[in-house]
Amino acid sequence: MILTAQMLKQHFSLQLPMDYHAEAIARTQHINPTTLRKAAVLIGFVERENGLHVLLTTRAKHLRHHPGQVSFPGGKFESSDQRLNETALRETEEELGIERSSIEIFGQLPPLPTISGFQVTPFLAQFSPRYQLNIDANEVDNAFEVPATWLLSRTNLHTSTFTIRGHQHRIFALNYQHHFIWGVTAQIIDALQRQLISLYSDTRFT
Repeated sequence: MILTAQMLKQHFSLQLPMDYHAEAIARTQHINPTTLRKAAVLIGFVERENGLHVLLTTRAKHLRHHPGQVSFPGGKFESSDQRLNETALRETEEELGIERSSIEIFGQLPPLPTISGFQVTPFLAQFSPRYQLNIDANEVDNAFEVPATWLLSRTNLHTSTFTIRGHQHRIFALNYQHHFIWGVTAQIIDALQRQLISLYSDTRFT
């Protein structure tokens, strides 16, 4: 079955979002939730002739939080944002120059606490295939698209566990070409994969 943006829209309009792996968020259990700063990212799907793709970025190396890491476009909530989805749209426009008129948000995943002190809410969106990039080098080194069938395949997601102070923790990672995807981004991808498996458990996407 070919995965399309319309299938994603139908699924996320009918299903409750999948939560994150308990062992992956265990590292943040010591953080008081009331101290977490709100943030949002955008999981942008783009329909191409050869199938659905997802837009990712490489964060600038001088940034304070997660420098040089592969991530979804996004950032922290500002007082001028009416809602968190506005944060995701604003940050995507500021970082990548993609205008809001080229973006349609159709779903979201639960907020994800991070060890850097943020509570990140991922929003799912469809980007116009004619979107234009104007990258802010102060925020982003580069942007690239990954085939959704590859990104959402469980065989491409690697996981391992480690123990800190007697508690077991889990991390996820993916290797795409010369890009190493891990941390918060990989946690979000794991939840997204499991969300789709809950509906298409017997289906192989092409």
